[in-house]
Amino acid sequence: MPLSSVRSAVEQLLLPAECLICHGLLNPRDATRIVCPLCRQRWRAVRPPWCERCGQPEPHFGPCRLCAEWPAPLTSVRSAVWLDDGARRAVHGLKYGGLPRIADDLAAAMGPIRPETDGPSALIPIPLARKRLRERGYNQSEKLARALARQWRIPVLLDVLVRTRETPTQTALTPGTRLANVAGAFGTRNAELGTGNSSAFRLPSSTLILVDDVFTTGATLAEAARALEQAGAKRIAGVTFARAAIPDFT
Repeated sequence: MPLSSVRSAVEQLLLPAECLICHGLLNPRDATRIVCPLCRQRWRAVRPPWCERCGQPEPHFGPCRLCAEWPAPLTSVRSAVWLDDGARRAVHGLKYGGLPRIADDLAAAMGPIRPETDGPSALIPIPLARKRLRERGYNQSEKLARALARQWRIPVLLDVLVRTRETPTQTALTPGTRLANVAGAFGTRNAELGTGNSSAFRLPSSTLILVDDVFTTGATLAEAARALEQAGAKRIAGVTFARAAIPDFT
């Protein structure tokens, strides 16, 4: 049995069948879930009007200042829900609570924000630095990408985008320092053919969909897209589970 299946089975044995957020008992049909249907319904969807490119639902007068400096191939980023208390607790369960199975609940909320694409497409999770990956035991963005892949029936590529250096956590940084913090943090490998022997997927002709857990300013997604652009990618989108409210740029 794969290690991931063993971990999932152990979790179900050790954890009570209750919702992570409200602690209400889960129905038998939801026993494999971490968040109950009611709490999932309470997640507040991100809705238009928004910037057509970055998805920031603020009134814009003239060009959007949030995505003005993004690399040209990154044409669309969308988030499923706002990072309110319930969504934040779900994200923390995925990132810090040792609950990789909750990715299925988060990915279910992300289903409607699938980017429209022409031709082949593939999901690329934002990679973790090695130290953080060792500490956490898994990459939360990879867990989300794999859950989305099962819904959308498209591949996940793990051998294209890589971290080239450790970066401090973005949590307490301002928008300006976030950009500087992730500058040059990503690179690519296997860039010509992302799926080994398959000729159906090539960077210039396929849409690459970056996957992350939370969107704050978009600095991480933009820098990852910049590395893919340098490798020849022409069409890039991004999806995240949650979007944090940020002050307007000045």
